Amino acid sequence: MPSTRTPAAGSPPAVRHNLVLVVTCVALGAVVAAMASLNVALPDLARETHATQTQLSWIIDAYSLVFASLLLPAGALGDRFGRRRALLAGLAIFGAGSAAASLTTEPSALIVLRGVLGVGAALVMPATLSTITSTFPRAQRARAVSVWAAVAGAGALVGLFASGALLEGWSWRSVFLLNVALALVALVGTLLFVPESAEPRQPRLDVGGAVLAVAGLVTLVYSVIEAPTRGWADPVTLAGIGLGLVVLAGFVVFELRRENPLLDPRLFRNRHFAAGSLSIMLQFFVFFGFVFVMMQYLQLVRGDSALMAATAMLPMAVTMVPVSRAAPVLVGRFGYRGPWVAGLAGVAAGMGILSRLDASSPYWIIAAGLVPLGAGMGLAMTPATTAITDALPRSLQNVGSAMNDLARELGGALGIAVLGSLLSAAYRDHLSLPGLPQQVADAARSSLAAAHAIGGPVSGRATAAFVDGMHLALLSAAAAAVLAAVAVAALLRSAPGPEAPAEDDGVPGTADAREQSAQEQPSYL
Repeated sequence: MPSTRTPAAGSPPAVRHNLVLVVTCVALGAVVAAMASLNVALPDLARETHATQTQLSWIIDAYSLVFASLLLPAGALGDRFGRRRALLAGLAIFGAGSAAASLTTEPSALIVLRGVLGVGAALVMPATLSTITSTFPRAQRARAVSVWAAVAGAGALVGLFASGALLEGWSWRSVFLLNVALALVALVGTLLFVPESAEPRQPRLDVGGAVLAVAGLVTLVYSVIEAPTRGWADPVTLAGIGLGLVVLAGFVVFELRRENPLLDPRLFRNRHFAAGSLSIMLQFFVFFGFVFVMMQYLQLVRGDSALMAATAMLPMAVTMVPVSRAAPVLVGRFGYRGPWVAGLAGVAAGMGILSRLDASSPYWIIAAGLVPLGAGMGLAMTPATTAITDALPRSLQNVGSAMNDLARELGGALGIAVLGSLLSAAYRDHLSLPGLPQQVADAARSSLAAAHAIGGPVSGRATAAFVDGMHLALLSAAAAAVLAAVAVAALLRSAPGPEAPAEDDGVPGTADAREQSAQEQPSYL
């Protein structure tokens, strides 16, 4: 297929590759940091805006939900009309939405504006990885992807630290102003250094598939987040979760019948692609759900400042980044399966340690959990990301990039929704407040910050209830990591190593490609 990539005869020099990598990683870091950075401001948000525990979940998850829901169509638009254009448009939306969010005072308005940020992020993130995979030669691609994966993982932690530092001197609004600054830097860098790349002859966007995917994801995540308020056994909750799953199943059936699907379910016949997608989704289910819970524990239970809470997470970043960079070497020596499964086991071990925390636990226990958690994330992320991109030919790198991003953001959205809901439900169930006026009891049950504002015995009981909810949430996260390790080990047990992606410009998966001989068909069909 014809492409607007720079011709091979005029291959960009190494310094241009480095500049492209820096700019795309700044853009990536901005949108990834935005997923986690606001977590450190949750106590301030709850106090200033009087947001309930459910509203706090929505403020965090509105971004992730819109982000995940629009990734596939946004990625397809970028591949068709230009990844550089997608980066510029996404960064402009992201920056403008952040500027507006810094001026709001209402939880409902903040939820809506976080959704706007998600629209911009959905345009940015797939364009970053697909720009790297389409710009870098194969010999340099693994190194570039490892840097991308390290930024994708550590960007959230760096965002937490930067936000914590800002909150020492300013309000939660400064977190959004940080987004504006990063978006401007990435916007200028994109204009100056990032070449345009596109696949202009790609088929028309699968609008029907996009609508079904968005409807199914929104319905499912909305029902999970609202479950603690209504009750997990409430007919509305069960009907919403059931409807979301049915719509997503309909999406799969619809895509199987399309000549040019938004996401071809047949891709998952490739075991490396399936293992990478599942692993990324469950890793970030654990990671972002953990950050949502942990930031509240550190500030509201331990009484740490915003900066101290963010600093407390540094052992995770300190181990994640170097292990992520070393992962390609380990994979080259031992193969995919061993390091990958060991990384997921480290994530499970870290969450198991952290699930034993209580209100008086010393910091060394927190650090003892963060070190294997960070090392495990770093060790598992690079092989999972590389398995997805290397499983597909060059003409389907956009699909690999979009699937990697979708798995990451969907996992994060579901992690915040599910673990946040488990925390909220257990907090409400375990908080016994006999003898209090109903209005005061309802306020205490709305959030731990509200219970602390009431003070007295209510504050102590609420802290104990919150810790009970945290135990349930983090044990569930550990179980998700174990599930990921078992699934990856099973999928890779008899799967051959991923072959080099084909360098032709055909479009596997179209009606014409399916008419090719068996020798010419891509491996996933």
